[in-house]
Amino acid sequence: MANTTVRGAQAIHGQNPQFLVETVIRNRIYESSYWKEHCFALTAESLIDLAIKLRSVGGVYGNQKPTEFMCLLLKLLQIQPEKEIVIEYLQADEFKYLRALAALYIRMTFRAVEVYEVLEPLLKDYKKLRYRQQTGYSLTYIDEFVDQLLNEERVCDIILPRISKRAVLEENGELAPRQSRLLDAMEGKDKENTRRGRSRSRSRNSSRSSRSAQASGSDRSRDSSRSIRAHSADGDDDSRRASRSPAASRSASPMGSDGRFRSRSRSISPDRA
Repeated sequence: MANTTVRGAQAIHGQNPQFLVETVIRNRIYESSYWKEHCFALTAESLIDLAIKLRSVGGVYGNQKPTEFMCLLLKLLQIQPEKEIVIEYLQADEFKYLRALAALYIRMTFRAVEVYEVLEPLLKDYKKLRYRQQTGYSLTYIDEFVDQLLNEERVCDIILPRISKRAVLEENGELAPRQSRLLDAMEGKDKENTRRGRSRSRSRNSSRSSRSAQASGSDRSRDSSRSIRAHSADGDDDSRRASRSPAASRSASPMGSDGRFRSRSRSISPDRA
């Protein structure tokens, strides 16, 4: 009675949902004290309180003892809550172990297309998880845990049901191609680099044009100053020539004002001789 599946439960992959857990592990769960004390008469609502208190994920540890995480997984398979309730479990961001429990249940019971559509957004979640193994505890993350659910055959010491590969579903048109965040980030960086390169080239071209304009302006100012200097020099020469010409005319003309020729040499009188 306490270990039987709820009435009206649907078969999962053609069998009883509890049979998805291997017989050896399932019997160990039935015999565990946690199952007998805490998992009796649990419902989809009361199970949340126990899932919030979880401190690790995993299958079995020590001498093949089942973890609390595995006991709650078997209880979910036994009561088989509705899909909407399980999706609500998955959307509880603040309770990471409840989210991991819902992800494993979805991987075991949902169709292949639904598994990819529902679990792939969790690859963006980088919260830490404690993974309990037979040798002890190890550290993992939600995105790594979900990646194992999508790509590996055994997780938490149980064999997962087989699902179609994503490439096959894409070829059949049942699933849209996956968009990689890393590729989008790289494309965004490339666009930023190209924009920066264009802005740098534009700034360089503008600086070069300004420099050329300044150089041409300086050349023009130099030419104008040179022409001004040349004109001033010509004016000085003309003025100098004009100032020199009267003296030369005065010295060159030996005629007096009365038209007579006058000698500049001193005249010697016959008395002085």
